[in-house]
Formats: sequence, C-alpha cells, structure tokens
Amino acid sequence: MPRNTNEQSLGEVIRELLASYRLEGKVNQARVIMAWEEVTGKMISKHTQDLYIKGSKLFVKLDSPALKNELTYSKGKIIELLNKEAGGEVISDIVFN
Repeated sequence: MPRNTNEQSLGEVIRELLASYRLEGKVNQARVIMAWEEVTGKMISKHTQDLYIKGSKLFVKLDSPALKNELTYSKGKIIELLNKEAGGEVISDIVFN
C-alpha cells in the first residue's frame, strides 16, 4: 500500500517560504549586488565604493570619473548581465555617481 506523503524538495520549500513572506524581490536584489564583481570584473569592482538598489535602479558609487564615463556607455549590457545573474528583471537602470 503506497504511503500518502507530502514531500517537497528543499528548493521548493525555500521558494514557497520566500514567496509567502514576499522576500523574493530582496533576494534577487542581493543576487544583483553579489554579481557585480563577476559581471564587471575585479578592476571595476576595486573602484566601486558603494552599491545599492532603490526601486528598480542600481546606484553605483565609483572613485574614478573616467571609469564612470566608460561604464555609462556599457550600461545596457551591464543591466542585461546583472539581471541574467539574478534570474529575472530586477533592475531597469543604473545610476553612476
């Protein structure tokens, strides 16, 4: 006689928990922040002083005006790569300060 079980994978349980507490957005934002160095590289990460997300904008404080100018030209590609790493549409714009 087969048992009636209510088994789920740990990943499913965690996803349900995040959804019930409405935390998946914050988790995805954290994924974007953690992916910054992987997406932009060590050199850019070394010149990054602060990263935070407000709404759907990523704010990046840099210590180099020249680097800020260069990254402005690559903004679209950086947004695409960060969203890919986060697993969804987390950010729609980047503001370089």
